[in-house]
Parts: sequence; structure tokens; C-alpha cells
Amino acid sequence: MKVKTRFVVGSLMIAVLSACSSSPTERRQAKQDFKYLETPPLVEWQEPADAKPEFYPQYDIPKGEFTGGIGKEVDIRPPQQVLELIPGARIEEQNGEVTVWLVKQEDVDKLWQTVLTLMKKKDIGIVKEEPSEIETDWLKWSSEDEDHEFGARYKISKLNQNNRVGFQILLIDWQVDGNQAEVTPANKARYNILMTNLVTSAYDEQLREEARIRAEELVKRIPISMGQDRSGLPVIIARAPYNIFWERLGELLPMMGLAIEDRNRSQGTIEVKYKEPDDEFWEEIGTKPLSFDGRTYNLLLGDLGNRTSINVTDAGGKPVDEDTLDSLVPVLAAMIEKSNNAPKTEQDEE
Repeated sequence: MKVKTRFVVGSLMIAVLSACSSSPTERRQAKQDFKYLETPPLVEWQEPADAKPEFYPQYDIPKGEFTGGIGKEVDIRPPQQVLELIPGARIEEQNGEVTVWLVKQEDVDKLWQTVLTLMKKKDIGIVKEEPSEIETDWLKWSSEDEDHEFGARYKISKLNQNNRVGFQILLIDWQVDGNQAEVTPANKARYNILMTNLVTSAYDEQLREEARIRAEELVKRIPISMGQDRSGLPVIIARAPYNIFWERLGELLPMMGLAIEDRNRSQGTIEVKYKEPDDEFWEEIGTKPLSFDGRTYNLLLGDLGNRTSINVTDAGGKPVDEDTLDSLVPVLAAMIEKSNNAPKTEQDEE
């Protein structure tokens, strides 16, 4: 069969353990020797006649038949993990297979459309398509940590079981350097997860794009004012939902001299470094300069439903005083107004 698509594993945000060696085999193996394989078998412990043994069950070695690689066959690379990019999703991994359970049927339908779009965008061939099931053509996976090029075919299915909805990705066919082969359990798990991450990354990208569009189209005017939190302490209040304002604020901060160093959306934190603009900037937007007397600050955003609270701490984690916080209000409002009135470039329109 014709292989439609080739993926370079490193381009999918996959963390791989890289060594200084140029050999893919050595990058997967421990650098130490394997003399431990020559260790003599264990013998039964002989207790002295007058000894009173004490046993601690937490140190018991599990009993059973265990299979797996030893010595040079042991892969020291960290195992792949499913990227948790779908809100509310629950991941199940069993026997190398990945199942993603979602909250609502609408989420499954939306993700299914993402799968179809991804197949077309990446030119992934489909050999079988039904309303709730897809079988892909061959995909090629290439990695610097592998000695061979792998080919895989997948079955992607919608699930509706026991009042639960979700989707599943199964690796159903395997090739090594273009030749049909039996997939190892390790590769089955690894490349099932890679394909799942390809889908979840596309879904996350779609959600971010939708949030960006909502930020631009639905909330052009965001009133900014001073307010109080539940403890009566001063905070800035932006009258826009958290997810909308988060996207918008990321565009505004660099425009006002606050370069973003780090940010965490789930925790609502943005670390910024302040470099005061020149006098011409302040004259242009018609506000007084910010009352910041340091370089590094942390913005703390809180989700208040249809509003977003903003607080600011200095580099030491101490909240700035009310006057400093108040100086940010007119500047934020002016930057929102300025960005609304800025002419769109060709890239923006695209």
C-alpha cells in the first residue's frame, strides 16, 4: 500500500531522552555495562536454628510470570504520556490501547469533526470510513531515537458504552522499514499514544483558535475599573469572561512595556518584566506612566464568571499598593481602545 504521510516524532511535542551519542541504539540504552546479567541465581536463605525471623511484607517481591526486555533490550527513554489537552477528559490506557472518555456527546461529535479535518489537512489516507469508525492508510513515523522507520495503520472509533461517551485509537497494522511485522507491546503503546496526541493537539489548537476569534469578535470593548475582592482588598476588574480576557491580555501586555516571561492559564498567573516606554508613548495613549518601581511583576487573574479580577505582586510575591494597582487601570483601558482602533494587517485578516 502507498504510504500517505510521514511524521517526525519530535515535531509533536514528544519528549525524548537524547544522549550525546550519534547512535539511535545507544540513545535508547543505559551506558553502564550489563554484567548484572551474569549474577548467580538466588538461593534459599538458611536461618540459624535459634533465629527468630521478622518479615516485612512491604518488601516482598511480587510473584508471577513477568516478561520484558533485559540488558540491551531495556529502553531507557521515558514512556509516552497522553497530553491532557481536552477539558474534562479521562484517559484510560490498557494493553497498549488508549481510550479517551469525554463529558458530553457534543464533545465527541466536535472531536470527531477534528479527526476528519486532521485527516484531510495532514493528507492521511482513509481506507474505511463509517459514521462511528475510521481506518487510516499507512502513516510513517520517523525518530532520531529509532534505528528503523515504522509504518502504522489505525482504527479510530466513537464509543458509547454504559452511559459513557468517548473515542478510542487502536494500532491495527505495523511495518518496520516497509515490511509487515509483529508490533511489540512497547511500540504498540508508544505509537498509539503518539497518534492520540496528534488528535488531542489538533483539538486543543481548534479550541484556542475559537477562543481567539471570540476574543476579537464578541468582546471588543472591555470595561476596566477598580474593585474589591471578597476580603475587601483592592483589585482590578475586567468585565469579560476569564477565557476571553486571558487571550486578550496576552496581546495587550507587550504593547504597554510588560514583556511576558512565563504564564500558566490554569493557575491564572503571568510573569512579566517591565521596561517603561518613552514619553511619546504615554502622550499617544493619553495616560500617566505606570507607577511600577521594579522590573519583574506577577499578574494574578481570577475567574469571576462574566468578569475577571486582576491583582499584581512584585518579584517577592508581595501585593503592590493600591496606587500602583490603580495606575494600571487607565493604561489597560487605553490599550484596549488602541488595539480596537488599530488597522488590520493582511496577516490579521488571514
